[in-house]
Amino acid sequence: MDRLTPLLDRTPTPDSLRTLGKSDLPQLADELRSEIIAAASETGGHFGGGLGVVELTVALHYVFDTPRDRLIWDVSHQAYPHKILTGRRDRIRSIRQKSGLYGFTKRSESPYDPFGAAHSSTSISAGLGMALARDLTGGTNNVIAIIGDGAITGGMAYEALNHAGSLSSRLIVILNDNGMSIAPAVGALNDHLKTLRQSGTGSLFEGLGFRHVGPVDGHDVGSLVDTLEGLRDMPGDRPVLVHVVTEKGHGHPFKRPDKEMYHAVSKFDPVTLEFAKAKANAPTFTQVFASSLIQQAEQDERIVAITAAMPSGTGLDLFGERFPARTFDVGIAEQHAVTLAAGLASEGMKPVCAIYSTFLQRGFDQIVHDVALQRLPVRFAIDRAGLVGQDGATHAGSYDLAYMSMLPGMVVMAPADAIELRRMVATAMANYDGPIAFRDPRGAASGPDLACETRPLEIGRGRIVTEGNDVAILCLGARLEACLDAARELSAMGISATVADARFCKPLDTLLIERLAREHEILVTVEDGAVGGFASHVLQHLASRDLLGLLKFRSFTLPDAFVSHGTPAEQYVEAGLDGASITEGIRTLHATSSQMPAFKGYHRVPAHAGRSRH
Repeated sequence: MDRLTPLLDRTPTPDSLRTLGKSDLPQLADELRSEIIAAASETGGHFGGGLGVVELTVALHYVFDTPRDRLIWDVSHQAYPHKILTGRRDRIRSIRQKSGLYGFTKRSESPYDPFGAAHSSTSISAGLGMALARDLTGGTNNVIAIIGDGAITGGMAYEALNHAGSLSSRLIVILNDNGMSIAPAVGALNDHLKTLRQSGTGSLFEGLGFRHVGPVDGHDVGSLVDTLEGLRDMPGDRPVLVHVVTEKGHGHPFKRPDKEMYHAVSKFDPVTLEFAKAKANAPTFTQVFASSLIQQAEQDERIVAITAAMPSGTGLDLFGERFPARTFDVGIAEQHAVTLAAGLASEGMKPVCAIYSTFLQRGFDQIVHDVALQRLPVRFAIDRAGLVGQDGATHAGSYDLAYMSMLPGMVVMAPADAIELRRMVATAMANYDGPIAFRDPRGAASGPDLACETRPLEIGRGRIVTEGNDVAILCLGARLEACLDAARELSAMGISATVADARFCKPLDTLLIERLAREHEILVTVEDGAVGGFASHVLQHLASRDLLGLLKFRSFTLPDAFVSHGTPAEQYVEAGLDGASITEGIRTLHATSSQMPAFKGYHRVPAHAGRSRH
């Protein structure tokens, strides 16, 4: 792969870029695209979105006086070329790695990132706020929000368009129309944009008070520069929307097609263009969920599935292939997804709302008002629970245990392995008459995956996995393997540990918790969720039953901080939720306990008496 980049070498910042002649810009765009491809071959990462906006990025920084003029990239999957042109080229191969560049825009990383973004549909609201601040303080700079046709399906974008269109504040919105979000874009708006590409008239955005420019060829850097210069120099107090048509993944080097237009890629050989082959792994939690849901849906035609622009990420692409008429992709519209599910449930259907933990946050009011308050049996399949690796804090599923478990009548489960997930899917599909949620992490599911394992669980019943005498480790979810590792290490130190799988954050298995508290001097809880989740419920129950006594209780949770990006293993070490950290925490606690007077708590049940393993 030819990586000679003489113009790019001369333009490390937008100031130097603006010294080039307009005729140099096509070559610069070609060099920038080559640099992105070369970097991605070494690091992988978000790929298609950035390749699609190379010319647009060059034109924006050439025409506008950044960072004085504000560029806001919605979601910012597409910000790799922006980072390269704004002084971060020397670190681009560290992107999404621990201590390296963040995969999205980040205010603390560069003055050229005026607004952090990793969730969609926020750019117009943020841009309007910046424009109003400029007007109120007598500023004259430009504010430009770049939003994709996928992101503009989000309701927040329309709230912002509605507001901006009623004001006389100057704002430029660039609609990057490539027919995609991660998967192909869906909905009536996408059909409207197709019409605009052909006719360029009758724009919905003009009806909202915007001047509509375009469509413009997003890969013709000369036309882009001419259009943007005209807008920059044009007097006026009306917001403008520029419709730019691009191709996601434009100029990618691969021969085979890709349904997501190479949204994200793994490392690849820059010569052969072969992707690095992943080691054969167990099925992922997502795959186990999809298989289980399909299995259940084959027996019950009332089961329908809903996702918010993430069919492949949640496994619903597989469900959709099997049941296309029973699968609904609503676009980037989590609030609508939740209330749509509530409406389906109210008519006797069995809706499964499959959304990433971090994105489900956006539908919290609907979960409270439209689902929980009415006790409607919506099933929430919460993917990407816990820490997610290179996408970092914005995508971590840190809070769902707390925000779901606070709701009256909500059942919240977390599987430790593949079989437990299958049983939880079966539990959610059983004739339970209220809302129910199960959360599972990113990555391979531990343990065997047995498709025949479809026994529903008893609501609110945990299980004992291993039995000991000194310490009880009560785990919720997929950190169970780390807890078992800790138990083995503790055993080598002469500390005997019981390991229990809680299964349910709500309702708690209170009998199991009370038994563990009475039989052990030390009780610890482990969860891959933020402070305020499972441990808080356990501790409140123990306190309400006066079971703390001399019992030593500690909780292992995610820290009260945003965990930076890295591999999941690195993140869990940083969070203190790996096996070694759990071992050391318990060892220290046990050492202080052994120095205290003999345990004088409640009467201890004889070891292992009446414990259930199921």
